[in-house]
Amino acid sequence: MNQDSFTEKYQPQWDEFEKWLNSKDNDIPKSRRPVSSISVDIPHLYRQLCHHLSLAQSRNYSAHLVEYLNQLTLRGHQRLYRAKSNSLSGFLDFVFYEFPCLVRSQWRMFWLASILFYGPLFGIGYAIQLNPELVYSVLPPSQVSQFKSMYDPDAKHIGTDRESDDDFLMFGFYIRNNIGVGFQTFAGGMLFGLGSIFFLVYNGLVIGAVAGHLIQIGYSDTFLSFVVGHGSFELTAIVIAGMAGLKLGGALVRPGLYSRGEALKRAGKVSLKLIYGVILMLVIAAFIEAFWSSKGNINSDLKFAVGYALWGIVIFYFLIVGRRRAT
Repeated sequence: MNQDSFTEKYQPQWDEFEKWLNSKDNDIPKSRRPVSSISVDIPHLYRQLCHHLSLAQSRNYSAHLVEYLNQLTLRGHQRLYRAKSNSLSGFLDFVFYEFPCLVRSQWRMFWLASILFYGPLFGIGYAIQLNPELVYSVLPPSQVSQFKSMYDPDAKHIGTDRESDDDFLMFGFYIRNNIGVGFQTFAGGMLFGLGSIFFLVYNGLVIGAVAGHLIQIGYSDTFLSFVVGHGSFELTAIVIAGMAGLKLGGALVRPGLYSRGEALKRAGKVSLKLIYGVILMLVIAAFIEAFWSSKGNINSDLKFAVGYALWGIVIFYFLIVGRRRAT
């Protein structure tokens, strides 16, 4: 069955299910909500919709159709199975099902954002190993000197511990800084995606230049043992923030059958949920950075072991968590 025949056959079912969803949507004024027939078997329609989504994906139907069915499926799941969003169960449902599934459903955007971020990061880092002077093409000399003093193995602050009050102060600073970077990367998507592309590439270049320079001058142990712990959450969150921004930009550049305003509204529902997850990841990263990564009296081998474990947890989370329930 080709896509046109498939759509023509099942569109009435999708419309009926969407009508039911809109009739239950508290964001729509009561006067504008459609009246759904009480005789409709909603669970059956939802199971059919999941089956149609699977067929559309396996038959390589258009991305627009797959996205439309995916959104209906997500909305249906939230309405049928999820508790109220302000409850603990709703929060846990988002963390352990909706967020990882949403990232996987947008895997093309995820890989595009990853290439835009990690490509410049590893590229400039490797280039600096060959030509150390390249660091000054990305960072001013004063900033390079500042990073050198921060991670100098012979510096007095290396191997010492901060006061607990300072840890909480830095925790707040890291949250503000991390969320600022994430929001910049996300909001840049409103410039037809160009802002998100810029901030992904720029942040990749800056992080890669700092890492490449410090490794090149022999400060790899102090630097890498510091960033390996929180890097898994922070770097992945930046990529997902860029992915959310690219989602907005894509809706403006290629709105498909919708007006740009409607396409942006639909993309925004997905992007905002991604940003909720990004904020949570950045808060976790800030906590690890303030209360673990910065502890100078912890053996670097232990920091590396914990850091590798955290990277494994993040990879496992986005690859596996929520799959069984989705199936």
